[in-house]
Amino acid sequence: MNEYIATFYSHFGAVCFKRACAACNVPAVIMPVPRSLSSSCGTCVKFQAGTEQDFPEKNEEIEQIVRVDGGRFVRIYEAEE
Repeated sequence: MNEYIATFYSHFGAVCFKRACAACNVPAVIMPVPRSLSSSCGTCVKFQAGTEQDFPEKNEEIEQIVRVDGGRFVRIYEAEE
């Protein structure tokens, strides 16, 4: 399992994504965004998944998704502006 962090444009988007994770049996927790990542709302969802195909459906509130790789963040998705 890989660990991922999704950041959002709003707190509501984070809550919706956390609910989508629960519906897909993807372990997830809402938490403050790590300082080294920027975020519009300051709230993120840390979740675990094997591959991107295991992710819940992305919503329009997602700013970015990064994979946690030994203390580094590897961006795997970024919303178009």
